[in-house]
Formats: sequence, C-alpha cells, structure tokens
Amino acid sequence: MHSLRFTTESSSNGMIERGFTVGDVPGVLWSPLSGAEHAPLVLMGHGGGRHKKEPAMTGRARLLVNGLGFHAAAIDAPGHGDRPRTAQDEQDIAELRAAQAAREPEGPTVVRYNARLARLAVPEWRATLDALQEFPEIGADAPVGYTGLGLGTAIGVPLVAAEPRIRAAVFGLHWPDALVETAKRITVPVEFDLQWDDERIPREAGLALFDAFASKEKTLHANAGKHFDWPRFEVDSAVRFLARHLGRAATAPA
Repeated sequence: MHSLRFTTESSSNGMIERGFTVGDVPGVLWSPLSGAEHAPLVLMGHGGGRHKKEPAMTGRARLLVNGLGFHAAAIDAPGHGDRPRTAQDEQDIAELRAAQAAREPEGPTVVRYNARLARLAVPEWRATLDALQEFPEIGADAPVGYTGLGLGTAIGVPLVAAEPRIRAAVFGLHWPDALVETAKRITVPVEFDLQWDDERIPREAGLALFDAFASKEKTLHANAGKHFDWPRFEVDSAVRFLARHLGRAATAPA
C-alpha cells in the first residue's frame, strides 16, 4: 500500500491547496483552512486532455470547500497533467486526431482509449482514497462522493461500481458502449448531465447510459446545445446534489 506524501502547500481565500503523491500518481487536496475534521470528501475526475488543477477543477473545489466546508481531491489520469504519455497513449491520440481530421465518428476511438485509461485509473483512485482516509483531517468515517464528466465519467462509473465508500455521484457527457453493464451495478444516487444537441455523443447514447444506472434515485439534467455548450450552472447543481447526499459540514460558512 502506498502512503500519501504532501509535496506542495499554499492557501488563499479560505482554502488550503496541497499537492501530493500516492506512489507515482500526483494529486491535489483542497480543504478549508480550519474546521475540516471528518468533513465529507469529494473525488473529482477531470475531462479528457485536461488535468487535476485546470481552472474548472479549482473552481469546483472552491465551491465545495468554501461553500460547504468539504474536502475535494483530484488526481491526474494516466497520460495527463504531470504524468508522461506512453507509446500507447500517443497512438490512441493520433488515431483520434485522424478521425477528427477525416470528419469520421470519434466515439469508437474515444471509448476504447478511455476504457483503457479507466482500467489503470480505478486502482489508482482506490489507493488514493485509502491514503486520504488515513489523513487525520478526513478519516475513514467521512462521507465520500464523486463528480466527473467525459473522461471523468469513463473512469468514475467503474470506480463507483467497485467502491462501496462512495455514496453519491455526478456523471455525464460520455458514450455508453463500455459503461452500460458496469452502470447496472451502481445503486447510489446519481445526477447525470446530457447535451440534447450533442454533435459527438448521440442523444440516444446518452439516454441509454442514464437508463442503465440501477439507482433508485437518479436525475437527468438535459440542456439544449452542443457538446461544449454544457452550461456552467450545472456545477452549482452538482454541488447542491452532493451536499444533499453527503451532508453539509458542520463548520461550513453560512
């Protein structure tokens, strides 16, 4: 088992940001400056081609930390952020760029690529959660949630299916091909985002993935617009959803 090692630390606007590694996997933990003992923890998966500290991730962390008093954590997916690309990564990315240049459907390439990354990333996320729960400010009893779209969903669906410590999850914007059978094993509350006019993921494909979840409580958020028109107000909805199912920290700001 790998232990968590903090590598950097900074603070601003009521939030402390600590870089860490678990084995050779780099991550970041955002926490309130004070009063965060055993507060809920939200694991955040970034999108394809992105990284753990892109502005969207930091912004979501700020809402969770300053708005709710939660902890939030992210790690770089294999071949992303501070992690080197392998020859297989380069081949998959070249195939994707070729499909895009030829105006061919990119779904089959993305699904295959993301499924491979998920097989690598799920054990890394579980090891990271083990290590974070050993951190005294979090502990083994803190409620845990997950949020991630795109690649974050490709990794998050098998992670949530395998990980009984995760109590609620936000997914969306991904093809169902490699995920439907796994989604059938998920019973925790789910919020799912879908773009009604998505030019990359057919509407029927997004609906099929939503339908596959076995959760008794699952909510579909369908917004007009194309894939990259996903509205930022859905971040606020995801935060409210996680607060409802994980419980607002007692020390969260009013």
